[in-house]
Amino acid sequence: MENIYILMLVALVILAVADIIVGVSNDAINFLNSAIGSKALPIRTIMIVASLGIFIGAVYSSGLMEVARKGIFNPGEFYFDEIMVIFMAVMITDILLLDFFNTLGLPTSTTVSIVFNLLGAAVVMSLIKISADETKTLIDLGSYINTEKAITIISGILLSVGIAFSVGAIVQWVSRLIFTFQYERKMKHFGAVFGGLALTAILYFIFMKGLKGTPYYKDMKGFLEGNEMYIIAGGFVIFTLFSHFFQKITKKSILLVVIGVGTFGLALAFSGNDLVNFIGVPMAAYHSYEAWSAIPGTDPTTFSMDILSKKVPAEPLLLFIAGAIMVITLWFSKKAKTVAETEISLSRQSETHEKFKPNMLSRAIVRGTSLLSRGMSSIVSKSTQERIANSFQKPETALINKDQSLEAPAFDMIRASVNLMVAGVLISIATTMGLPLSTTYVTFMVAMGTSLADRAWGRESAVYRVAGVLNVIGGWFFTALAAFIAAGVVAFLIHLNKEVMVPILLLITVALLIRNYLAHKKKSATIIDPKRLKKSESNTVQGIIAESADNIKNVVYRTNKIYTLVLKGLATEDIKALRKGLKGVEKLESEIEDLRDNIFYFIKNLDETSVRGSNFYITILAYLTDVAQSLDFITKKSHKHVNNEHKKLRFNQIRELKEVDNKLEALLTEIESIYENRQFEKIKSITDQKDSISEFLNEKIKKQIERTRTEESSPKNTTLYFNILLETKDLVKAIMNLMEEYHNSYRKE
Repeated sequence: MENIYILMLVALVILAVADIIVGVSNDAINFLNSAIGSKALPIRTIMIVASLGIFIGAVYSSGLMEVARKGIFNPGEFYFDEIMVIFMAVMITDILLLDFFNTLGLPTSTTVSIVFNLLGAAVVMSLIKISADETKTLIDLGSYINTEKAITIISGILLSVGIAFSVGAIVQWVSRLIFTFQYERKMKHFGAVFGGLALTAILYFIFMKGLKGTPYYKDMKGFLEGNEMYIIAGGFVIFTLFSHFFQKITKKSILLVVIGVGTFGLALAFSGNDLVNFIGVPMAAYHSYEAWSAIPGTDPTTFSMDILSKKVPAEPLLLFIAGAIMVITLWFSKKAKTVAETEISLSRQSETHEKFKPNMLSRAIVRGTSLLSRGMSSIVSKSTQERIANSFQKPETALINKDQSLEAPAFDMIRASVNLMVAGVLISIATTMGLPLSTTYVTFMVAMGTSLADRAWGRESAVYRVAGVLNVIGGWFFTALAAFIAAGVVAFLIHLNKEVMVPILLLITVALLIRNYLAHKKKSATIIDPKRLKKSESNTVQGIIAESADNIKNVVYRTNKIYTLVLKGLATEDIKALRKGLKGVEKLESEIEDLRDNIFYFIKNLDETSVRGSNFYITILAYLTDVAQSLDFITKKSHKHVNNEHKKLRFNQIRELKEVDNKLEALLTEIESIYENRQFEKIKSITDQKDSISEFLNEKIKKQIERTRTEESSPKNTTLYFNILLETKDLVKAIMNLMEEYHNSYRKE
C-alpha cells in the first residue's frame, strides 16, 4: 500500500518541475513585456535583471504556501489517502491546462488554474465522502470546503481585473498629459520627480512590504512598523535626488533605471506570488506523507490531515531549487515568446498584423465607446479638448508598414514605466495581504488600460484589439471552468483505482506534453515558403514591375495546382482533397489581402519620379484578387456539393471538366515558364489564346444545355457544372487582363 503513495509523491515532484516550466513559460511575459515592448534595454540585460528578481523573490513565497494547504478546503475533514488523490489530480490537470494555453500563445492565470483545480478536486472528493455517509447531505459540503477563504480569493482575483485596468488607464492618462509623446524635453525638467515617485513606489511595496514574507522581518519589525510615512518620504527624496544626478551625469533618461528596477521588482513579485502555484501542492503532499509515515502501521484511509492546518515554513533549499528551474526556463522557453507576441501586439502603438478577428461584441463595445466619447466632447470645452489633444499628439516619424512595425518599439518608455510601476504595486499589495493575486490578470489588464489611455486603439485597430482582449478574458473564464471540471474528473478516476489510474494518467500527461511540444515546434519553425507572395519593397517603376513578376508567377502556379486538385476531388468525391483546396485558396486570398493592406505604405514610400508605378501595382493586385475570387467560388461550390452528399457528376461531365483542366493547365504552365525565365515578349502569344479558350468553354456550356434538355436529371449537378464553367471563364478573363496589363507596362519601360 505504501508503495503507491511513494510513487505518487515521486510523480508529484516530477510534475512540480514540469509545472514550473509550463507556468513560467506562461507567466514570464508578465514581467518581461514592458521592457521588451519598449526596447529600452538590451534583451540580455532584461533577462539578467529578471533572473535576479526571480531568485530573490523565491524566498518571499513561504507566506503564501498555506493557500495550497488550507486556503481552499478544510484539511482536517480529509484523510491522508483522500488528500493524496486531491493533490495528484490537481497537478496533472494544472500542467496540461497551462501547456494547452502556452501552445495557443494565450496568457492565462496560473493562480486561477491552481485555485479552481484545488476547488474542483476537493468538491468531488467531498461529494464522494458525503455519498458514502448516510448521515450527511449536500448541505454538509460547506464543512469540507473553506468557503469564506475560497470566495475571498476568487473575488479578489476577479476584482483585480477591473482595478488593474482602471488604475493603469488613469495613471497612464495623467502621465501622458504631463509628459506628452515628446517626453524627452519634459523629462529634463520633471524626470527627477517622476523617477523619484516611480522608484519609491516600486521599491517600497516590493521590498518593504515583501519583507513580511521573510524570516528577517522580525529583526526589523520594530523599526519598520509605524514609520511607513517617514520611509516613503525619505525614499522619495533620495530617489528624486538620485534621478536628478543620474540624468545630469549620464545624459540618459531615468526611465531606463525605472524600467530596469521595475522589471526586477515585477519578476520578484511574480516569484513571490506565483511559486505557490507550482510547488505549493507537492510540498503540502510531502508534509502529509511525512506526518502519516511517522506513525508506522497507520491506516491511510483513517489518518486525519489536521497537520496541514498548522503553519509549516517552506524549506529554503526547495525554494532555491525552484527558483533555479524558473530562471533556466525563462532563458530557454520558446513558448514564452509565443505568449509574448499576443500581449505586445494588443498594446502596440503602431498599426500591425492583427492576430484576432473582430466579433459582434467587440464592434458593439467600440461603437458604444465612440458614442460615449462624442457625448463627452460636447460637455468639455473646446480649449480643454485642444490642450489634451496636444499632449497626445504623436511625433512625426518615418512611415513604417505592418512588417516593419514588428521590429520597432511597441510603445515608448513612459508607458513601459507606468506598466511596471502600477502592476508591481498592485501585485505586491495583494501578496502582503496573503492573497494569491493573478499576476497575469494584473499585468495584462494594466497593459490594456495603459494602451487605451495612450490611444493605441484607434479607429483602424480598435475592433481587433478589443476582440483580442475579449478572447484572452474569455480564456480566463474557460481556465476556471475547465480546471474545476477536469480536476474533479481526474480525482474521481484516481479514487476508483489508484494503482491503475495513476500510471495511466501520468502516461497520458507525458504523451500530451510531448505532442504539444512537437506541434508548437513545427508551428514556430521559421521556414520561408518560396511560393508566398511578397510585398513590393522597390520605390521605382522598373523595380515594381520586376517584383510583381514573381507574385504573378506564384499566383499562377498555385492557381494551377488548386484548380486541378479541386476538379480531381470533385470527380472522385474526395472530401479531403477539396478541404485542402479550400485551405489553399484561403491562404492565397489572405496573402493578396496583405498586399492590398500595404498599398498605403507602398504609395507613401514611392519616390516622386515613380508615382505612376502605383497605378500599375494597384491594377495588378485587382486582377490577382479577381483570380483568387474565381478560384474561391469554384472550390467552395465543389466542396459544398460533395460535403452535402449530392449526386456524383456524370461521366460526360467529368470527362469534359478534365479537358477543361488540361487546357487551363497548359495555359498556366506556359505563363509560369514565361515569368520564371523572364521571357515577357512571349506574353503576346498568351493573350492571343483568349478567344479560342473562351470559345472552348462556350462549347462545353452548349453541350451541357443540350444534355439538360434531353437527359440530365439532377438540378444540383447541372447548377454546379454551369457554375464551374462560367467561373472558369471569369478566371481566364482575369488572367488575360493580368497578362495584358503587365505586357503593356513592360513595353513602356
